[in-house]
Amino acid sequence: MSADSIQDLAELLQRLKERTGRSYEALARRANLSRSSVHRYCSGAAVPADFESLSRLARACGASRDELLELHRRWALASAAPRETPSTFAGDTDPPAAAVSAPVGELAAAEDEDAAAEDATTAEPVAPSRRMPRRYLVAALALALVGTMTTAAFAAKHWPRERASSAAASRSADGRMLFTPACTDVVSMGQHDECVREVQRLLSEAGTTIQVDASFGPETLRRVTAFQVLADLPTKGVVDDATKEALYAGRVSMKTWTPAQVERRVREVFHENPDLAVRIARCQSFLDPHWITPNTNGTRNWGVFQLADVVLDRYQGTPRQAFDPEWNITTAHRLWADNKGFSNWPACLKAAEPS
Repeated sequence: MSADSIQDLAELLQRLKERTGRSYEALARRANLSRSSVHRYCSGAAVPADFESLSRLARACGASRDELLELHRRWALASAAPRETPSTFAGDTDPPAAAVSAPVGELAAAEDEDAAAEDATTAEPVAPSRRMPRRYLVAALALALVGTMTTAAFAAKHWPRERASSAAASRSADGRMLFTPACTDVVSMGQHDECVREVQRLLSEAGTTIQVDASFGPETLRRVTAFQVLADLPTKGVVDDATKEALYAGRVSMKTWTPAQVERRVREVFHENPDLAVRIARCQSFLDPHWITPNTNGTRNWGVFQLADVVLDRYQGTPRQAFDPEWNITTAHRLWADNKGFSNWPACLKAAEPS
């Protein structure tokens, strides 16, 4: 993993900003972020700990769904990149997503009083210097003065990336392909190689249904994210070192109900209108207990009835609980009873109702 991934993320953010013609101040207002945060993200000086801040910024720039997906990929790579200092990845102190109440369309249409000019504090970010960091020069001088320090020890102390590559090479003998030099980067969306095939093989061994075709597409993204939920890992949707370790540990089971079992239980719980309930559940998730759908605002929908994050908060649930088909189905029935109908699933309700 290279720190260049941080710059790749910054370059995409900068492109999105430049095409709006708006100032950092104006975009910050639309995304409900601080101006300094927007400038740091666009310059590569900081990477937020979660994707929500970047999602809000990108939507304020009018990003398309494909651009949001690419932004998520670059953020996941950047968040796993080597860190120069702890402050490089300082936590985001901006208002949470819940504070953003205006729809994206309204944000984009908001009057921009600052778009006409930038003051001296809103100058375009300058790409980080490619020169060797001062700490490396100091370390090199120290090595020259302290002749007892071997080259290998110096590299291990001052070049973590070389050390990581060496460690990965030494671990290849244990048969863990994802820790060989060929798979040192995170395995992510759009990738097509043997590293992806290994991830899919391990997911299949964990008990989930997945096509082992070496192509990291939407199905693999869903399964990786589901595995991370069940393994109590950050749900980045990319296979980083922590996810690789958990996959090889083999302690996470992804075995769950079959579609037939799900349908039978939906009919039992929704005894008031079982046929419509099954049609809606099938429309929502294909009766897959581990189905996940991401939303453009950074939230997700989970499980059989695709319960949104806001619904989980309402019923004191978690994504892990939402993957339990029993909890998901009974909670969906509670939601149905509270709403006096299937209004929480408008798209599938329209598609599922008999013509």
